[in-house]
Amino acid sequence: MELIAVLIDFILHVDKHLQTFVASYGTWVYALLFLIIFVETGVVVMPFLPGDSLLFVVGAMCGVGLMDYGTSVALLWLAATAGNQSNYAIGRYFGPRVFQWENSRYFNRKAFDQAHAFYEKYGGFTIVAARFMPFLRTFAPFVAGVAHMTRSKFTFFDVAGGGLWVVGIVTAGYFFGNIPWVQQHLDKIIWAMILIPGLVVIYGAVKGRLKARAA
Repeated sequence: MELIAVLIDFILHVDKHLQTFVASYGTWVYALLFLIIFVETGVVVMPFLPGDSLLFVVGAMCGVGLMDYGTSVALLWLAATAGNQSNYAIGRYFGPRVFQWENSRYFNRKAFDQAHAFYEKYGGFTIVAARFMPFLRTFAPFVAGVAHMTRSKFTFFDVAGGGLWVVGIVTAGYFFGNIPWVQQHLDKIIWAMILIPGLVVIYGAVKGRLKARAA
């Protein structure tokens, strides 16, 4: 419980924690940020690490000169891309071994073929859109690996989606993160960045299940 409390405090007050880290360790903050984004996107069991809020705060810190905008965007884009590649590789390697293919009662060839077909057809949009949705951005590349989405196609949308995500949110933080109203309500904005995409996903899942039942 104590670890959860510390994590929640870090997520909701990431601006203060980062400022303290910069004051204490200077440019080592870039290594810390790279590690956080890489782990959040690259390790399927770490979907709870801050992503959107962290990028927004980084942009705000760049806006006041505490960090360099170009260096931040380049490193975080690299971290996001490498993280997804790692997650995809984990899914592609361990998925078949976990299911034990046709020798396992947990494996469903039809479901696998459907998942593969879905990712071949809609996987690009899924990978890009999932970047902006907490939790989904951690699981989408893993599922793409399990479903054997074509590596070249995955890599293209991984790089493109990572760029849109990092550049878009860091730039938003750069221009809007230091507005007094935004700073006063940053904790509420962070909650909104976490909860709103989550509610959209839940709504879509419930709607899809209801349609499936009706069919």
